[in-house]
Amino acid sequence: MVEGRIEAVCVSAEKHVQKEAVESAVLVPGKGIEGDAHYGFGHRQVSLLADESVDKMREKGLTDLKPGAFGENLLTRGIDLLALDIGDRLRVGSQVLLEVSQVGKECVDRCAIYYAAGDCIMPREGIFARVIEGGVVTPGDAVRVEE
Repeated sequence: MVEGRIEAVCVSAEKHVQKEAVESAVLVPGKGIEGDAHYGFGHRQVSLLADESVDKMREKGLTDLKPGAFGENLLTRGIDLLALDIGDRLRVGSQVLLEVSQVGKECVDRCAIYYAAGDCIMPREGIFARVIEGGVVTPGDAVRVEE
């Protein structure tokens, strides 16, 4: 079983802006991350982005990218998020269970993230999930696909 890890947990009180890394976050079933702008936001409760995707942007010269730069809640490493399908489930740490609800997204306008980072990879490489089982998530937590 392939297992990755959570590199960073990020939140912001506003939508369409870069998020700030935090020490931990509480995920609530059917709602999302407490204190985040997308809390209770339908099927896109939690956003995930692979740090490997961010590496591609770093290779293009954007070397000052911090966790949350693309508006992601959970930055992962070591798990192929792009191989996931809608309905796949991810176990994060020992408590949290997420269900993939959307792969990629359509951006209508260029947001603050695009202008700050020079591009936004979330529409192409980000995934979104619903919180099925809640709990606390911290950087370093394992993340794996549930069979």
